[in-house]
Amino acid sequence: MSEYLSWDFLWKFIKFGVVGFTGLFVDFGITFICKEWLKIPKYVANAIGFAVAASTNYLLNRIWTFQSHNPQIAMEYTQFFAISLIGLAINTLILWILVSKYSKHFYLSKLFAIGVVTIWNFLANYFITFQP
Repeated sequence: MSEYLSWDFLWKFIKFGVVGFTGLFVDFGITFICKEWLKIPKYVANAIGFAVAASTNYLLNRIWTFQSHNPQIAMEYTQFFAISLIGLAINTLILWILVSKYSKHFYLSKLFAIGVVTIWNFLANYFITFQP
């Protein structure tokens, strides 16, 4: 268990968080454009924003966070994206509960959902996609 509390593990989580923070701007930006300008329904706009951010996050995490040299990029990307899709389901469920059931603000709810999904995505990608 101590290997998962090592400096390397924590440093990867910090880097993953930095990448995720840049993804936050991609996600929010694409979601905003789709929802507000293109008038796409909010949950569909959320899915589009999330998918674009997941793809850019994969590239940055592959190169910087995990420094992967896995030649099977398609498989690695597929695993990363599948984990992101599970994250999307978690994200959407949290949004639906907070917005529809508790009438919370959409973008504040989205921010909370992203925080929860970040933990899921990091752990799943650490142990599955970019295995140490």
